Amino acid sequence: MQTYLLSQQFDTGSLAENSTACPANATICKGTSCVLPEDNFNETLSVILSTVLTIMLALVMFSMGCNVEVKKFWGHIKKPWGIFVGFLCQFGIMPLTAFLLSLVFNVLPIQAVVVLIMGCCPGGTASNVIAYWVDGDMDLSISMTTCSTLFAMGMMPLCLFVYTKIWTDSSAIVLPYDSIGISLVALIIPVSFGIYVNHRWPSKAKIILKVGSIVGAILIVLIAVVGGILYKGSWTISPKLWIIGTIFPAAGYSLGFFLARVAGMSWHRCRTVSLETGMQNTQLCSTIVQLSFTPEQLELMFTFPLIYSIFQLLFALLILGGYRLYRRHRVKTKTDVEKTEEKEDSKSASSHAKINGGFVPNETK
Repeated sequence: MQTYLLSQQFDTGSLAENSTACPANATICKGTSCVLPEDNFNETLSVILSTVLTIMLALVMFSMGCNVEVKKFWGHIKKPWGIFVGFLCQFGIMPLTAFLLSLVFNVLPIQAVVVLIMGCCPGGTASNVIAYWVDGDMDLSISMTTCSTLFAMGMMPLCLFVYTKIWTDSSAIVLPYDSIGISLVALIIPVSFGIYVNHRWPSKAKIILKVGSIVGAILIVLIAVVGGILYKGSWTISPKLWIIGTIFPAAGYSLGFFLARVAGMSWHRCRTVSLETGMQNTQLCSTIVQLSFTPEQLELMFTFPLIYSIFQLLFALLILGGYRLYRRHRVKTKTDVEKTEEKEDSKSASSHAKINGGFVPNETK
């Protein structure tokens, strides 16, 4: 078990009176210094919760795969226009936006680097769940998430090399390729099973999809809450990072939608590209900064991935709420118009029958 040195200043008189001045769990007590065992409770709890969340996330992605059709999914792979637009958004718009925000707000170099790391990360799996709720193209959503995670192996080092030159040496940033690989496997395997279930048992796939979509929505919120509880650092970081953490995801959603629309994509695919652009893999960003920086440096910027995660979720919920209101109003209006047209057609048919002495068709009665 690892240990750390805790220096405590004791009064000489109190030591003489009480020989048990050191904590009871001290392994070594010499003079005014005690060696205590490290408290691994939070670390253990984090590992347990991460394992549980990973399993739950795999089940959610399995359910999302139940909404994917093999022909449509393969169509996006064969004609990857949507994937290409998503690629431009993910590794073109997001890193550039991160770079510009860091310059505009003139943050510290170490803070600029973490903003850039976030901008260079691939899309997160939460976008697939939100895409389902806004009636997006699930085939495109999952193919974009898969491809962006795969492309991240090469594009993250390239983007970081290009954009971090003025602040730090990109070689100092440790990229956890094993974590990226695990994310990729955790995405591909459950989705593949879901696609197979949808192909063999479509009726059962619909039930799994409904349950999984609800569980996925709950899981997204749960991950954000757990991240806030387990984080042991200080939330009193620079206000500039709070502002960037608010603007950045909103810019990603907006610019992704705009570029998709300029590229001539349909509305439901524009919504999909928008979500895939704005929703980043914040867990991967946290892993990278933990591996790359010292505890003193982490105090200045480790909270940023969590701030981004919170605001990307809030904006996604606003998009979802706005779309649902629009859809309800649109469906209601459309239904009223159809009923009015049906009444007019019925009156027209009745008058026509009276004039010509004919019969009114059954479908107009």
